[in-house]
Amino acid sequence: MVITGSPHKNGTSSLLVDAFIRGAEEAGHTANRFDAAFAKVHPCIGCNKCEYGKHPCVFQDDMEKLNPMLLQADRIIFVTPIYYWGMSAQLKAVIDRFQVTVFSLTGKKKAMLITTSASGEKWVTDPIEAWFNALLKFMNWGDAGRILARGCSVSADVENSKFPQEAYDAGKNLK
Repeated sequence: MVITGSPHKNGTSSLLVDAFIRGAEEAGHTANRFDAAFAKVHPCIGCNKCEYGKHPCVFQDDMEKLNPMLLQADRIIFVTPIYYWGMSAQLKAVIDRFQVTVFSLTGKKKAMLITTSASGEKWVTDPIEAWFNALLKFMNWGDAGRILARGCSVSADVENSKFPQEAYDAGKNLK
């Protein structure tokens, strides 16, 4: 399950998603893609009416399509451009809505993080890596890897880098 957070259909992270999915499908895997920025996802309001999955969420939106795919997936790939040292708001809204499936998802997955950032500095991706490490620990998920495409401000930066091959290889070598 690939969940993207970019509001740009043909942006830097989209190139990496396409390469990852191509590799995964060539290796015989099914890759579902959910583009959070183009979906209708209401932010979680913490009402807990779902009681962590005992009841449906109060919001009837595109998370109803995503949740069954999340439960079925053995890998969850989070893909986002870096905005102010973190993920896009669109991806964050989806992750916050995991509340309704949190206990069903715990301990049964591996996750990967794919990011793009204009800056080539490592410190720019340190906060999202810390978040990802905390997510893995909290969810008791395995770490399926990271691709941190630093210094990729525009699509040409990605196209002329090692990152599309890394994304393709990550998809091709899923285990």
